[in-house]
Amino acid sequence: MTSLGGQLSARRPGDSPFTIRTEVLGGPESRGVLRKMSDLLELMAKRMDALARLENISELHRASGYGHFAADRFPPGTGLMERIQAIAQNVSDIAVKVDQILRHSLILHSKVSEGRRDQCEAPSDPKFPDCSGKVEWMRARWTSDPCYAFFGVDGTECSFLIYLSEVEWFCPPLPWRNQTATQMAPKPLPKVQAVFRSNLSHLLELMGSGKESLIFMKKRTKRLTAQWALAAQRLAQKLGSVWRDQKQILVHIGFLTEESGDVFSPRVLKGGPLGEMVQWADILATLYVLGHGLRITVSLKELQSNLGVPPGRGNCPLTMPLPFDLIYTDYHGLQQMKQHMGLSFKKYRCRIRVIDTFGTEPAYNHEEYATLHGYRTNWGYWNLNPKQFMTMFPHTPDNSFMGFVSEELNETEKQLIRGGKASNMAVVYGKEASILLFQGKDKFLGVLNKYMEIHGTVYYESQRPPEVPAFVKNHGLLPQPEFQQLLRKAKLFIGFGFPYEGPAPLEAIANGCVFLQARFSPPHSSLNHEFFRGKPTSRELSSQHPYAENFIGKPHVWTVDYNNSEEFEAAIKAIMRTQVDPYLPYEYSCEGMLERIHAYIQHQDFCAAPGPGLPGARAPQSPFVLAPNATHLEWAQNASSAPGAWPPAHSLRAWLATAGRACTDACLDHGLICEPSFFPFLNSRDAFRKLQVPCDSTESEMNHLYPAFAQPGRECFLQKEPLLFSCAGSSTKYHRLCPCRDFRKGQVALCQDCL
Repeated sequence: MTSLGGQLSARRPGDSPFTIRTEVLGGPESRGVLRKMSDLLELMAKRMDALARLENISELHRASGYGHFAADRFPPGTGLMERIQAIAQNVSDIAVKVDQILRHSLILHSKVSEGRRDQCEAPSDPKFPDCSGKVEWMRARWTSDPCYAFFGVDGTECSFLIYLSEVEWFCPPLPWRNQTATQMAPKPLPKVQAVFRSNLSHLLELMGSGKESLIFMKKRTKRLTAQWALAAQRLAQKLGSVWRDQKQILVHIGFLTEESGDVFSPRVLKGGPLGEMVQWADILATLYVLGHGLRITVSLKELQSNLGVPPGRGNCPLTMPLPFDLIYTDYHGLQQMKQHMGLSFKKYRCRIRVIDTFGTEPAYNHEEYATLHGYRTNWGYWNLNPKQFMTMFPHTPDNSFMGFVSEELNETEKQLIRGGKASNMAVVYGKEASILLFQGKDKFLGVLNKYMEIHGTVYYESQRPPEVPAFVKNHGLLPQPEFQQLLRKAKLFIGFGFPYEGPAPLEAIANGCVFLQARFSPPHSSLNHEFFRGKPTSRELSSQHPYAENFIGKPHVWTVDYNNSEEFEAAIKAIMRTQVDPYLPYEYSCEGMLERIHAYIQHQDFCAAPGPGLPGARAPQSPFVLAPNATHLEWAQNASSAPGAWPPAHSLRAWLATAGRACTDACLDHGLICEPSFFPFLNSRDAFRKLQVPCDSTESEMNHLYPAFAQPGRECFLQKEPLLFSCAGSSTKYHRLCPCRDFRKGQVALCQDCL
C-alpha cells in the first residue's frame, strides 16, 4: 500500500482529497495534464460514492433480520475509496516535486545562460557553413515538429546548438559540453558467419498473416521449400569454405502497407497481377536461405519501430544508429522512409536496395538532371547509385538484376511431361478479363482455333461470366498447382500483348510449353503507350516479353507479327511440329538466384568512398591496351587490378559504339554485357587516345550519354557527374565509349570471375 499513497495530512484545510494543486506547475501544458488526472479521479470518486450508497442500502435490507451485526460487518467500498484517495495524494505530491524540479531547473538554466551566453551563439566556422542559417530556422520553426522537443530543444539558443551539433551535424560541438557520450560510436558487433538454412518454418512465421498477398507468398514459399534446400546444398558445395558475413536485413514491402493503398491484396483472388508477390516471396526465401538475419515489415508502424523513428512528423534523425546492414524495399517504402527518417535517410540511403520491376535509368534518377532535361517522372529522381535499383529481368544493366525463381523439374517429371503433352492444346496468358482484351483479336484467334483447342484461366464471378469467346474453354482462376498441371498438358502458351514481362511465360517454358508472343512495331515505350508513362525508363519493348525473345528464343519462344495472318498461321504449324523439352534458364532457378544475391551482398558496397571517374582523377599510367585486332581496349595483363573494384576490372572490354547506338546494344553486338561500374576507368582523354580517336577538344559536362565522341568537330566529351554514367541512351550525334564485360553462362548478372 505504501507505493499507492502517503498520508492525507499533507492536504490544505478545505481541500478535497482529489483536488490537485495545479498552480504549482511551471507551464500550462503540465497544469493541463494534472487537471485531467484530477477530473478523472473526481469522476471515479463520485461513482464510488454512488456504488457505496447502493451497496449500503442493499446490505441494510438484507440484514434487517440479523440484528446490528450486519450493519458494521464491513464498511462498503471503504478499501477502494482509500486507494483512490491515496493515488490522488500521490499525484498531488508528484506535482509539488515537479514544481521544485522545474524551479531548480529554471534557476540553473539562468545561471548557465549568464555564465555561457557568449558560448551559445552560432559560431562562424568555415567547416560548418550552414550552422547560423540552421539556428535561424530553429528559432522560427522548432515547434513545427514535436521531435525537436523529444531531443531536448526548448527554445533556447543553447538547446538549438546542442541539437544541431549532437543530434544533427550542422554545427560544431560546443566546447563546454561533455563530448565523451556524443563521440563514442557504438562498438560494432562481432562478425558472424552466415550459414545456409534449409528449414523455412521460421521464415513463414516472420512473414506474418492477415493479408491475402501474404497468404499467397507463404504458400509459394512452402511449396518451394525442397527446391530451396537442394539449391542451398549445391551452392554451399560450389562456394566451399568462402567466409560469408551474416548481415542484418530489414525487408519493408511498401506496396502492402495500408498507407500506400495495398491495391494488390484484394486482387489476389480475382486474377490480379501476382508478379510482384512472386518476386517478393522469392527474395525473402533467398535472404533467409543464405543465412542472414531478417526482419519483415508490411506496415508503417512496424517500419517506424524497427528504424527507431522519434515521435513527431519525420523531420528529425533516428533515435539510434541504424541496426540493419541492408534494407530491401520498393518505391512506396522508399517514399515512406524519406518521410520519416529525417537526415538519417541521406546518411543511410546507401544501404537501401529498391525492388523496381521495370528499372530506373540514370537520367531519371539524378534529380537535377532529370528536372533540367525533361526526365522527371513520378518515380525517379532519388539520386541513388543506379545499381541500388533491382529489376525483375536483366533488361537494364544500369540496375542490378534481382529476378525470381520458377519451379525446376526433376528428370522423372520431365519424362512424364514428354509423354503427356497434347499436341493441339493452347493456354492463353492472362487471368483478368480486363487484361486479356479478347476484343479485336478475332482474326488470329480464328486461325489458332483451326489448329488448337484453346484454354483460359480467366477469373470470373458466377453471376458475371467474363467476355470470353465461346470456343475458349475457361477454367476460371486456378490455384498454382492446378495451373502447373494445365501447363504440363499444353503444347502452347500464347500471349496477347499484355501483361508485360511477367513470370508466367518462364513457368510455361519450364513446363515444356512453347511461348508465342506478338512483335511490337513500333516498339512500346513511354512515348506511345499509356502503361509506361511516368515510369523512369526510356526502354523500348519489341515484344510482350523481351527477355524470352532475346535470352531464350527459338524453339522455346516464337515472336511474330499478329497482324500478319500468314506469318501467324505459319508459326502455329511450325510449333505443332516442333518438339521441345522443359527449359529453365539457370538464373531463374533457386540456385541461380541464391548465387546472384550472394554475390551482390558480398561485393556491392554503395557506402564506400567513390573511386576514380571524374576528369583529372585518373591514375598517371593507363591500365588499357589496344586489342590485337585494334577494335577495342582491354585491361593490360601487366596492369595491377583496381583494388575494391567489382566486377573485377580485368574483365573490362571497351568499345566505341557506332553513332546512335546505346552501350547496352553495342556490348550485346559483341556477345558482352554493358557494365556501368567500369565507366570511371574510361572517363579520360587517354581512353580515346588509346582507341585512336582524334579529340581536337575535350569538354566535361553532365550528360547521361558521356563519355562520347562527336564526329562533326571531332569533340570528345567526359562525364562530370558519376551518377549519370549510363549504359542506356543514344543519340545520332554521338559515338558512345562503352564498357563491356563477359558473363557466366546462364547468369548474365555475374562475370566469369565475379564469384
